[in-house]
Formats: sequence, C-alpha cells, structure tokens
Amino acid sequence: MNIALIAHDAKKELMVQFCIAYCGILSRHNLCATGTTGKMVAEATGLQITRYLSGMLGGGQQIAARVSCDEIDLLLFFRDPMAAKENEVSENDMFRLCDMRNIPVATNIATAEVLIHGLERGDLDWRNIVNPGNL
Repeated sequence: MNIALIAHDAKKELMVQFCIAYCGILSRHNLCATGTTGKMVAEATGLQITRYLSGMLGGGQQIAARVSCDEIDLLLFFRDPMAAKENEVSENDMFRLCDMRNIPVATNIATAEVLIHGLERGDLDWRNIVNPGNL
C-alpha cells in the first residue's frame, strides 16, 4: 500500500514515535510524507520515505494530487486542533478527496493505531473488496 504521512508541527514528534513503534509494519509499504515530517521519521526509523515539499511550501498539495490520482491508499495526518488555521482550506480539500476516493484517514494517534492494526491483519485491502462505482 501507498501510505502518506503528514503532521502539524506540534504533532511531528508523535508521528515519529508512532512510526518507531510500527516500523516493522510500515517498512512493508511505500511511504511518502511532507518534507520535515518525512525527514524526521526517516532519521528516527531508517524507513525509506519519498519526501515532498514542507507543508507550508505545498507538500500537502503534492500529496493531495497523488490522492486525486488514486496513488495513495492510506493517509496518516496528525493534526493539531489548536494550531492556526492558515492551511485549513487545503487540508479540507485533501480530506474531501480522500472521502471521494474512499481513502482511510487517521487524524489522531487512536485512529492511526486502529488503521495500522487493520493494515497488519490485511483488513485494509479494500480496493479488492469494494468497487466504489457499485456503491
């Protein structure tokens, strides 16, 4: 699966810790991330991560473009609910694209852990189960 990682500044360390904890599972998948998040996770875990621009420079839009082209299967986006909302419009656009494409999204660690355990069990291979055109 192609997994995208994004984290607001206040959640980057949480993303790093999450990726350390689930490195064995994540290592079996293709990972991409916004610039700083990807750098921090790669340095802490040794995982191979395709890095895009930093979020403030358009990295989120680059990942959103991959979502729109059905190139992302799972999005882990650790958001800071207390952060300033300067990127909220583009973030909402990304979430809308994920909803349109039936891409599972985790915006906090609790949901991310549910998804990562489902991924490990094989429960998230939904593209082989559900044909969105038949819903």
